[in-house]
Amino acid sequence: MKSAHYSTFAFLFAILFSFSWETSAQSPEKFLHCLSLRSNDSSSISKVIYSQNNYSYSSILESSIQNLRFSTIDIPKPLVIVTPLHASHIQATIQCSKELGLQIRSRSGGHDFEGLSYVSEVPFVLIDLVNLRSIDVNVENGVAWVEAGATIGELYFRIAEKSRTLAFPAGICHTVGVGGHFSGGGYGGLFRKYGLAADNIIDAQLIDANGRILDRQSMGEDLFWAIRGGGGGSYGIVLAWKLKLVPVPATVTVFSITKTLEQNATELIHRWQYVAHKLPDDIFLIVTITRVNSGQEGKDTIQAAFTALFLGGVDNLISLMEIRFPELGVVKQDCIEMSWIQSLLYLDQFPIERPEILLDRTAVNKTLFKVKSDYVKEPIPKIVFEGMWQKFYEEEGKYGIIFLIPYGGRMDEIPETETPFPHRAGNMYKIIYYVGRAQEENLEFQKYINWIRRIYRHMTPYVSKSPREAYANYRDLDIGVNNKGNTSYAQASTWGFKYFKNNFNKLVHVKTLVDPQNFFRHEQSIPPLSSW
Repeated sequence: MKSAHYSTFAFLFAILFSFSWETSAQSPEKFLHCLSLRSNDSSSISKVIYSQNNYSYSSILESSIQNLRFSTIDIPKPLVIVTPLHASHIQATIQCSKELGLQIRSRSGGHDFEGLSYVSEVPFVLIDLVNLRSIDVNVENGVAWVEAGATIGELYFRIAEKSRTLAFPAGICHTVGVGGHFSGGGYGGLFRKYGLAADNIIDAQLIDANGRILDRQSMGEDLFWAIRGGGGGSYGIVLAWKLKLVPVPATVTVFSITKTLEQNATELIHRWQYVAHKLPDDIFLIVTITRVNSGQEGKDTIQAAFTALFLGGVDNLISLMEIRFPELGVVKQDCIEMSWIQSLLYLDQFPIERPEILLDRTAVNKTLFKVKSDYVKEPIPKIVFEGMWQKFYEEEGKYGIIFLIPYGGRMDEIPETETPFPHRAGNMYKIIYYVGRAQEENLEFQKYINWIRRIYRHMTPYVSKSPREAYANYRDLDIGVNNKGNTSYAQASTWGFKYFKNNFNKLVHVKTLVDPQNFFRHEQSIPPLSSW
């Protein structure tokens, strides 16, 4: 999910910062020389590698940094950036990184919430997949191949170019890269109807730690299972995904209705808990909670926006809401009929007349932000929400947002072991806690992080337990991290079971088989049992 609070930025990196990492074995020159020897296309290597003294280094590095918490001068920078034009450049980068003792970070859209796709505390090389973004849509067979550097917006646009009645069930923020999004599961407005993005992937191409290019058949079903929801950066680098497209009606309907506390927002949110996950799978009804000006001088209030996507016409939607959620008071004038592709723009808060904006990788404004997540299995008492409102009235709460995402539908039908993503039946809804600020001079963002942690603690008794579950794509290092080098199963378990429940054990087993030396690793990567 994306927030309108993401705001634009511009900044200049101190390009000399990471030179303290360089040794005789770890220099850009050594790396470039190694790549030229290892690549099958050595003539093009100079066009895809950028060291810190290269004029384009900073602009390429910052182009896909979506969280400005990781754009400051003290954040470690890659020794070099590689922007591969084809698979051989990635294979050579893996081989040279091994030889020179460097880690690899791979970036698709740059939306990792803790920056793990482009930041490391140890010397590293960044593989930016921005040049690998081709999309091939086959309407007749209802499938598409998409390279990992493409964004979901580019994918949606290419599907809509060829069909008004085909879609793919992935996220809403169109600048998110498919490489990381699909690796962690990926959900959006269609997931109650068709499940996650990962549930609709039918093949993939992956480069493993040995530099081999594998497809579903050659990698085997266990590894194919692990890369569809087990999180990015653990098993290799995905080159491309093969997707099963899904049918949608030519006309869908949307609405967004706002209610403040003075308009019974608390009661409606409390009632929503009993309704949203039991609605037919054709409707996706989310709640967005913010602090707004009440219209009375010097006084703020809490506002809840109830936003829906319905796979059908307005008359059927009104009939459904009158029966299932009459308290919300939806009327025909609140609703807009449109195509599926237009509904994505509507949910992403862009003009629906401009589908080409889905091709703009820079259209979403950027902020410093922190996100946490929870899963809810029983209705939360109204008094708990009222306690939350008090935290929104704190200074930092002005910049906070809470999203309530309903489950049910198809998500109740898919077994939690089908993919590594385990949050299926038994979940009423997911909570997303967000706080973000535009980049400002001398901004002390830590106090905003502390604020979101206080809300998270406030909710502890009312959300999932043993483990307190979290969504892997909403990366949160607060819940646990690996050691900087190799890490133990016990250490990784502190966060692993929260993201994956018992699927974590199978993920560790697969990792042990395919990458026993733990070459692909980061602060929350799956460890092999051999790593300790």
